[in-house]
Amino acid sequence: MKDRIPRRRFVQAAAGSAALAWLGSGQAPTLFSAEAAKPALLGGTPVHQGGWPGWPGWRTAWESPILDVLRSGHWSSAGGGGRAAEFEAAYAKLLGAAGCVATASGTTALLTALHVMGVDAGDEVIVSPYTFIATYNVVLMHKALPVFADTDPATLTMDPASIESRITDRTRAILPVHIYGMPCDMDPINAIAKKHNLAVVEDACQAWLAEYKGRKCGTLGDLGCFSFQNSKHIASGEGGAVTGNRVELVDRCHAFHDCGRAHGTFKGRGCFSRGSNFRMTHYQAALLLQQIDKLVTETQRRRENADYLTAGLKQIPGIQPARLPENSRAVWHLYPFRYDPAEFHGLSRDKFMRALSAEGVPCGGGYHEQYYDGLLDEAINSRGFKRLFSAERLKAYRESFRELSGNRTVCQTTVGLFNTLLLSERSAMDHIIEAVRKIHAHSAALAKTS
Repeated sequence: MKDRIPRRRFVQAAAGSAALAWLGSGQAPTLFSAEAAKPALLGGTPVHQGGWPGWPGWRTAWESPILDVLRSGHWSSAGGGGRAAEFEAAYAKLLGAAGCVATASGTTALLTALHVMGVDAGDEVIVSPYTFIATYNVVLMHKALPVFADTDPATLTMDPASIESRITDRTRAILPVHIYGMPCDMDPINAIAKKHNLAVVEDACQAWLAEYKGRKCGTLGDLGCFSFQNSKHIASGEGGAVTGNRVELVDRCHAFHDCGRAHGTFKGRGCFSRGSNFRMTHYQAALLLQQIDKLVTETQRRRENADYLTAGLKQIPGIQPARLPENSRAVWHLYPFRYDPAEFHGLSRDKFMRALSAEGVPCGGGYHEQYYDGLLDEAINSRGFKRLFSAERLKAYRESFRELSGNRTVCQTTVGLFNTLLLSERSAMDHIIEAVRKIHAHSAALAKTS
């Protein structure tokens, strides 16, 4: 389907003209030419005719420290020290965490954290369904079931009210996802986890510097996991991190990601314990170290532009920006809003997105109901899962997908703008708002187009 554009391809497709001075003023617009007032899909002039910031950016000043690492011949972080250790210390300080372990990817960060929190074969993990597929896969790779809490349509994140009904005697952990850099409502999630003696691992792979009630995401549960993949706000091509406030847990993560070598307070059994090679290289760490100040500056710009967008878009009937928890700040890996076709004369979301893209504002539909794609069917029909779970449990598990009405609504109605749009000038935010206004004003005619 056209609204199922993969997030990374949507990022690549993201491709800025003077602001309309009346936008955001609450005043009626000055007169447009007929062509300018008409949607681009109906032959009018696109509102935004320039480009958008590209991603990722490169700075020549970053070259020397990376070349120093390459010329040293000390590229691997095995044995500790070097740029990887420097980045771990700097990132932990940035988040206010007790420690950080730099990993090969966000996926390997999640694998590490789940192992350290004791997730094992035959366990169950409560997971957000509205997320990148890696969140499902890391649970399956532990031969555990990813059991889905529902998504709150107002926040696009895990609905705390839906968690307890999913808990069984096999539940080991809760894995909330701060999707698009929007914090989950962590107080009730943590309260449920404490009540049932469950671990909490935050999937903060899109939430660098996101805040919940004065604390950074990645420091709110037992462990937090981050990604530095190419599209991320701080990028090293691939890369990730595990963060936490309990030194003993961070030390166990370090041991696991370094082939099981004893580390710090965690001595293992003999020289090695169970583990894998999930280490980050020193030249990746050197690249990340130089982006920390850039991350802070660009996060502030994204927030300011997102606040401006929200104020303008929520005035348009049928457009509902996401709601954040009280006293929280997002970082907007995507800027999402919910779209109601009933307020646009029945204009489908697919046609709305085509019309918005035609106005020079690239957009996508975000995630779909991935639990129907066959991945989970393959897993629960495998020999291993049939050994670990009863036929009755697997049948009930498969049928439980139908209960995810909130997630279904979110998947069918969400529209997302990639974060680089938020790095543009304020005038470009006016263009986005005006493009949506124009589509709303002409939605009846647009709904009749093929």
